[in-house]
Amino acid sequence: MCELLGMSANVPTDIRFSFAALARRGGETGPHADGWGISFYENHGCRSFHDPEPSARSELAKLLRNYPIKSRIVIAHVRKANRGRVSLENTHPFSRELWGRRWTFAHNGQLKGVKKLPLGGFAPIGSTDSEHAFCWMMGRLQARFRTLPKPALLDRAVADLAADLHGRGVFNMLLSDSRTLYAHCGKRLCYLTRRAPFGTATLIDEDWRVDFATETTDRDVVSVVATQALTRDESWTDLDRGAVLTLRDGAIRLLKPGNPASAAVPLEPPAC
Repeated sequence: MCELLGMSANVPTDIRFSFAALARRGGETGPHADGWGISFYENHGCRSFHDPEPSARSELAKLLRNYPIKSRIVIAHVRKANRGRVSLENTHPFSRELWGRRWTFAHNGQLKGVKKLPLGGFAPIGSTDSEHAFCWMMGRLQARFRTLPKPALLDRAVADLAADLHGRGVFNMLLSDSRTLYAHCGKRLCYLTRRAPFGTATLIDEDWRVDFATETTDRDVVSVVATQALTRDESWTDLDRGAVLTLRDGAIRLLKPGNPASAAVPLEPPAC
């Protein structure tokens, strides 16, 4: 399967450290050699980069490792193709406009029968089941709300749609509208939150160690979601299958399947 990486922070944050580990898994320390992409939100704007080449050997990925783009929400993906040929149009993350916001989506796993779902006003460009699922979600949200709803209502709607797709196969997902990062665990996702007092971290996939105390302030809060742990000396928390996280400004809330949005549970992981 593919691998996902997401970040939510309360201040613009450099994700080069985590992205370096993910990129190595795209054809070097991992088999995900069928393309990669990353999207950075800057307020309501979104800057995206895609490459159908393996990220471990991509000149564009090397550029981003040396280019400190700071963002409060990031979604990244390295692909192991199982449906849809290796091509630029099949490279995640995918994006669409809804309610004047740029939505970005990345997925790993396989979904059965998803291409039979009606799409409403959104159509896929490529041939993946992932992009079809994304277009279906956008169509359902547009049909349910005429304008951008309040966060709690939107949280519940996204969780409901994710639960539907969860029943169709493996649906590990990252989704954002520039305000919130949503993460759904279909089989495997984990997360951590970095906050004061900050410590050091070492990547699993290469020899890179960072002392976050020298890179941050006491007010910074940064949460990272990944398919598998990226560092060897931090405490990553595994998500239960079917769980949905909402991340805003680095703060994480857990939406338990079947519970109303008002019952979302704040998660306060220990500082790392």
